[in-house]
Amino acid sequence: MYIDSHAHLEGKRYDADRAEVLARAKAAGVHAYLAIGNGDGPDTADCGIRLAEKYNGQPQFPEIWASVGIHPHEASLATDAAYDKLAEWARDPRVIGWGEIGLDYFYDHSPSDVQKAAFLRQMELSQAAKLPVIIHCRPSDNNESAWDDCLGMIAEHWSAAHLSSAGLGGILHCFTGTVEHARRGLDLGFLISFAGNITFPKAQNIRDAAQFVPLDHMLIETDSPYLAPIPHRGQRNEPSYVIETARQIGQLRRISAEDVGQQTTHNFFKFFKRTERSKSGE
Repeated sequence: MYIDSHAHLEGKRYDADRAEVLARAKAAGVHAYLAIGNGDGPDTADCGIRLAEKYNGQPQFPEIWASVGIHPHEASLATDAAYDKLAEWARDPRVIGWGEIGLDYFYDHSPSDVQKAAFLRQMELSQAAKLPVIIHCRPSDNNESAWDDCLGMIAEHWSAAHLSSAGLGGILHCFTGTVEHARRGLDLGFLISFAGNITFPKAQNIRDAAQFVPLDHMLIETDSPYLAPIPHRGQRNEPSYVIETARQIGQLRRISAEDVGQQTTHNFFKFFKRTERSKSGE
């Protein structure tokens, strides 16, 4: 049993065969996935909810959970009205997390100060909604400051100590940092999620982190449609490929892909407190 803890299936790249993609995932053993609610910006951040409405309750498809949030790329589009709408969507019972949010210094879609303001505002809103945060952090090629800025803001505004009564926690999604970054994330009470890029030849830092992070603090994801793992690299990614990430982690830890799947599935349901694990999924 596997769970894809982070995927974007709302886009046009899936319009022709979205049902088939979901059916392949279920047939491969992926029993649920988290539909990330960024869309194309604040106006479409309910996209995960809409997918859950359409496909949940049909046994040939995985169960779909949703998140809501403004990606750092679209931070410049954030308005008070947009934040109000996110807070409204966050009350939907299918919404189990807030994100992905954070900092991205690789692209210059929104200035860093605007990204930081949107990041802080959404941490405040997520705390009010009693939802964990799903973090996007991407440094530029020649400057790792995004990690220090992102982890510093989490430590100041969201750390396990700061929110000990709520115990909301968070996820460092599609982890691409170093072992030290992973250590700092774990110390803040976060889970670390690994995607298909763990299979890429030049991704030794990610494999090192996957060997360091305890299995009970780990999730797996595809980040579909991006980062298809080897042997599918260069193709459109899809949730069924999350098994390749589990296989790579299993090889690093000298356990089976199925064991990685079972543990990360357990971690997912334990972490996301709004979910209710069905007996059939035990």
